[in-house]
Parts: sequence; structure tokens; C-alpha cells
Amino acid sequence: MPGHRYQQYCGAARALDIVGDRWTLLIVRELMPGPRRFTDLIDGLPGISRNLLTERLRTLERDGVIARHELPPPAARQVYELTEDGRDLAAAMVPLVAWGARRLGARKPSESFRAHWAALAMATFADREAAKGVSETYQYLVGRTAFHFIVKAGSIQLHYGRAQNPAVTLTTDEETWADVASGKTTASSAAAVGALKLAGDPRAAKRLARIFSRSRVLAQAEGIIRAARQQG
Repeated sequence: MPGHRYQQYCGAARALDIVGDRWTLLIVRELMPGPRRFTDLIDGLPGISRNLLTERLRTLERDGVIARHELPPPAARQVYELTEDGRDLAAAMVPLVAWGARRLGARKPSESFRAHWAALAMATFADREAAKGVSETYQYLVGRTAFHFIVKAGSIQLHYGRAQNPAVTLTTDEETWADVASGKTTASSAAAVGALKLAGDPRAAKRLARIFSRSRVLAQAEGIIRAARQQG
């Protein structure tokens, strides 16, 4: 492979040859739930320039991590998605994300936030034991952003956009969602003052709360770190 930076015959060095540049792993993060347009990636990566994103996408495509596809009419737009090798990379990132999650702390005023970033953490570290035996869809409308989780027999899939026939729909604004995600407030406290609303089956809402409880999500992340430590 041309362009290696380290020239070391080592797995860690070879991985960093491909993903060690700034923004690269965050591009992979943005593609984890599925295909995204260039404009979607720009919005999900505040601070990156269009030229740099184009360069990173070309490099990842060259290295077989992502692929480009043309959507059929009427969409007729180009999208980027992870290849099988890219999905393997995304899976390998999970312990790293867990390690970073414990260092988030309180959100600083200068730090940007996107609603789907918290959704990715929820999907990655949800309580899959609580999800066993559940087959439901949960929709989140956060400001102008829509996403939903499809829970089926313990598996949890995150999808962008609105859902068909969700069992529960949570609606809030982005700042409230950021406060809930950071632990500054709770969903119940936000609901009590009308900043967050839940609509749908009350029993399904309770199942949603168990599966995606912030405390359980953080506990699952810590469990992944402990498991990785034990394996080492």
C-alpha cells in the first residue's frame, strides 16, 4: 500500500497508517448507522473543511474502508458507506469509544454537539439484556434531527430519519438533549418542565427507559473496558 507514514511492519502502525489522520475515525463514526451524503458528513463533523473532508473520503475509499454509491432516482445522489472492512473497523473502535466516554465530563461551552452522537453511544452501549424479548421501534425527534432505534430480540439498530409506526416518540430540542446526554439533567426532569415529551405506549416507554438508561449505558461502556482489561 503506498503512502504509509510509519514504514513499520506492525499491526498498530499499519492501522494508524490508515486511520491515524485527524478526522478519519470520526468519519467512520458518522457512517456507522448507514450511508450518508457529503452534506450529512459536513453537518456531523463541525470544524472540518469541505476540501479536507473530500481528501479524507478519497483516502478511505482508496484504502477500502468506505465505498461510494449513486442513489437511484428520484434521489439521484451520491452517498458514502462503510465496506465490510470498514464495519470491522467500526467494531474495533467500540472499546476506544468506551474509554473516551469515561473522560467526557461536563460539556464545555466551546464544545459542539450533535444529537446523533449521543444516539450512537446509546446504540453501542445499550442494555441488550433488557432488550431481549422486545420487538419495538423508538423514534427520537431532536430539534431538526430525526433518528430511531429498531429493537428486535436483543439486537439494536440505529437508523437516521423518521420511523414507521414507532411504539414511542420522544421529542425535545437539541440543548435539552445535550443536557440529558451529559447528565446535567434527567429525561424525567426535562419532561416535568415540558422540555421533553413522550408519546406512545406507556409500557413501551418503560422498556425504552430500561434499555437506554444513561446509567446503564455508562455501565455497559465500563463493562467493555473491564472485559478488554481482563483479556489483556
